[in-house]
Amino acid sequence: MDPRLAQDLADLPTLLEAVRTHAATYLDTLADRPVVPPHRAPEPTPLPTEGEGLAKALATFETRWADRLSASAGPRYFGFVTGGTTPAALAGDWLTAAYDQNPTSAYDDAGRHLETETVTWLRDLFGLTDAHRGTLVSGATLSNTVGLAIAREWLGERRGVDVAADGAAALGPVRVLSGSPHSSVAKGLSMLGLGRNAIVPVPLLPGREAVDPAALAAALAEQDGPCVVVANAGTVNTVDFDDLRAVAALKDRYDFWLHVDAAFGAFAGLSPAHAHLVDGLDLADSVCIDLHKWLNVPYDSAVQFTRRQDLQTRVFQNAAAYLGPLGERPDLVHLTPENSHRLRALAAWFTLAAYGRAGHREIVERNIAGARALGEELAAGGAFRLLAPVRLNVVCFTLAEDPTPERLTALREAAAPHAFVTPTVYDGTAALRAAFSNWRTTDDDVRLTARALHDAAAALEPA
Repeated sequence: MDPRLAQDLADLPTLLEAVRTHAATYLDTLADRPVVPPHRAPEPTPLPTEGEGLAKALATFETRWADRLSASAGPRYFGFVTGGTTPAALAGDWLTAAYDQNPTSAYDDAGRHLETETVTWLRDLFGLTDAHRGTLVSGATLSNTVGLAIAREWLGERRGVDVAADGAAALGPVRVLSGSPHSSVAKGLSMLGLGRNAIVPVPLLPGREAVDPAALAAALAEQDGPCVVVANAGTVNTVDFDDLRAVAALKDRYDFWLHVDAAFGAFAGLSPAHAHLVDGLDLADSVCIDLHKWLNVPYDSAVQFTRRQDLQTRVFQNAAAYLGPLGERPDLVHLTPENSHRLRALAAWFTLAAYGRAGHREIVERNIAGARALGEELAAGGAFRLLAPVRLNVVCFTLAEDPTPERLTALREAAAPHAFVTPTVYDGTAALRAAFSNWRTTDDDVRLTARALHDAAAALEPA
């Protein structure tokens, strides 16, 4: 054994305590750290021929990288839709690395059963019935892609084609109808061989990002045969929701697979005041939900659900002598593109076990209240205007005067040490968006963020 590796093994309890101390110090100071530090990357160094051991590697990390990483786990990182890591999820993730399980096979199946229990809890959390079966994947992009892959196989079933055997070309042209599809939908269609141009944009309701059900019906009537509809439960810019029941009702007249992208919008169902937004989610044929967003588990983690796991196994089955048979409850190796994955269920299991439905409802409702409070603060100051109502947990706003991309970039960068927001374009207007999904965010963070944005706006050169 390499002598440094042998020494680290002998000293492992002491070394892990040093890592624990480092992690605890970082987390204790999250609220006081620059949210996005104004540091550049250090000069690259060559791969060492002789390693330095864990203790020195930790010291090198602290010197070269630690202060350059963002406080994305903290309460004022509002870019994208980035959750943090609850204490229980952190414990689960540390144990995930320690136990180092690959839960994909029935031959060593405790991890598989733990994931099944976790997915069942998640199914209950989001109000889905047992008609849906689910599997954990790495994120919303893969969750959407798996759902679309099952939809592709369903299209083959409807057209008398074995897509899994003969390829996407055997299907001929495919049409995917959607009002405001997330960019990951186009990416998934590209990976699946269906092509980005398969997307058919459907008109939206006036002043909304939600699809017009009448326009969707008209678009479906124009299709020559079965197709796919991607409905949205929480758009990125303004958290708008398609009327899922109205969309699903169209299946009585038209032949289509209904996939719902509910990456973070599904969490609206945890709040009684907002659960109506996801009414009808269970009617979908497949559903995408991200967990490293509002469940506040570490990257990477998401879940996909479908009513047709039989079609899912047709796509993803991995036939090899050393793997288990498909069976009534197929091994995880037959359900996603991954032949192996870490026991990412453990972080979700821990946070659900530790805080339950009530604890996660509190996080969701506190974040919604924070987003509304920030929207009110920005709208009241005169420097900003909201581009849409704060429907859930995202504030979409721009400068009241001369909202050019250059001015918004300057504002965003000036505020970044105190609060991080990301750029977007809404209805042709350059804008910024602040997404609330971190369990640590408090009223004080909302006030500090509003002050940072107002100060940054006041410091801009006159329009």
